[in-house]
Amino acid sequence: MGIESNLDLHFWITRGMARRMGVNLTKGVQEGDLTRADVAAMVTACRTCGRSEFCLALLSERGPAPNALPADCPNKPALESLRIVH
Repeated sequence: MGIESNLDLHFWITRGMARRMGVNLTKGVQEGDLTRADVAAMVTACRTCGRSEFCLALLSERGPAPNALPADCPNKPALESLRIVH
């Protein structure tokens, strides 16, 4: 079982990338800005991206995180729109 099949890992990568954008996914669900199904779709997109190791390295960097994601992140458009809401 490789890194791409680890559902928990991709949940945490998705959450970390959201946090990097200043988006709290839990708060977004609580406030009705997205559904649990939306979050599940984001995790699935993360799983199928194939760049998990890159994202893990990005999330492990110390210091203030830039408020940007890689241009090819499949969740970037959704996270950017959620960022505008908050």
